[in-house]
Amino acid sequence: MRIANVGGRLHLQERDVLVDVAEASEGRFSSDPQAVYARWTEFRDWAATRPGPASLPATPVDVGAPVPRPRQCLAVGLNYADHAEESGLKLPEEPFVFPKFSSCIADPGSPLVLPNSTIDWEVELVVVIGAIARDVSEATVWDRVAGLTIGQDISDRTLQFAGPAPQQFGLAKSLRGFGPLGPWLVTPDELADPDDLEITCLLNGEVVQQSSTKHLIFDVRRVVSYLSRHLTLHPGDVIFTGTPSGVGFGRDPQVYLRPGDELLSRIEGLGELRTAVRGNE
Repeated sequence: MRIANVGGRLHLQERDVLVDVAEASEGRFSSDPQAVYARWTEFRDWAATRPGPASLPATPVDVGAPVPRPRQCLAVGLNYADHAEESGLKLPEEPFVFPKFSSCIADPGSPLVLPNSTIDWEVELVVVIGAIARDVSEATVWDRVAGLTIGQDISDRTLQFAGPAPQQFGLAKSLRGFGPLGPWLVTPDELADPDDLEITCLLNGEVVQQSSTKHLIFDVRRVVSYLSRHLTLHPGDVIFTGTPSGVGFGRDPQVYLRPGDELLSRIEGLGELRTAVRGNE
């Protein structure tokens, strides 16, 4: 199953068309895309009675983030060995978690306005929770996942490493527009192997990041289980799972986003997320 936020309303993909959920369900489900996660099991059962999707249609216009207002937005850093190496940091022994404040969530296609000259890209697989998760075993994690989407963990490197210690991860990755998501929310059963998805980022048409989610140090099961031991995860919560190597900060010389740039983020089976870069006018 694939869903999208089109014009601020929840839509379900059926074959090569998009269906307005509130209208098709005769008001049983809200048009609000965020509201569906609190009733995810019921919604999935309803959607299963309808014709199944056959192929991914072109991204519609006026698409919003499939999770526009998550209660919690969390992120995992240094979760690919090659990214830890390019950052000059040791591999973590446990998931390195920081908050990515939910006000940073942005729609696909929304312009990224640069606050300064050291803004970096990080393509990431994003997990969306579909049921309360507390002390969840790794074996049952996928039962608590609503679906997967594409995210960019945009980062202000100056702010991130400001001060006596590099402890501003959360703030530096949560500025306005620093969390574009979308365009689709795809359920795990739509994917041949949700633990092995090609992940790519292009800057102005040039590949700058390319890997597979099978190279995550802590995979989706481990990350969600770990978080659920310390926090209560709620339906509609969002988890950025980490980025592979190829970010601008790790290059020699370093490369940062400039006005007029375009990021194209791809994850196998999840579509494409485009982000246009603008100056702070």
